[in-house]
Amino acid sequence: MVKLIVRDKESIQEAVRRFRKLVERSGIKKEMRRREYYEKPSEIKRRARLRAERRAKRPPMPARPVL
Repeated sequence: MVKLIVRDKESIQEAVRRFRKLVERSGIKKEMRRREYYEKPSEIKRRARLRAERRAKRPPMPARPVL
């Protein structure tokens, strides 16, 4: 849950802007979009499989040098 305490001498516009950033960072908007429509379990699995395939296809990250 996102809580916003309005600061002294803070305008409503600034408080709303801070609230939007908090909501976006917490992932609430992303979760709402995901739950907007029912998704069959087979579709969820298919999306996860495709995501894993894309991740496997990417070249591996180069190792960081030890200093």
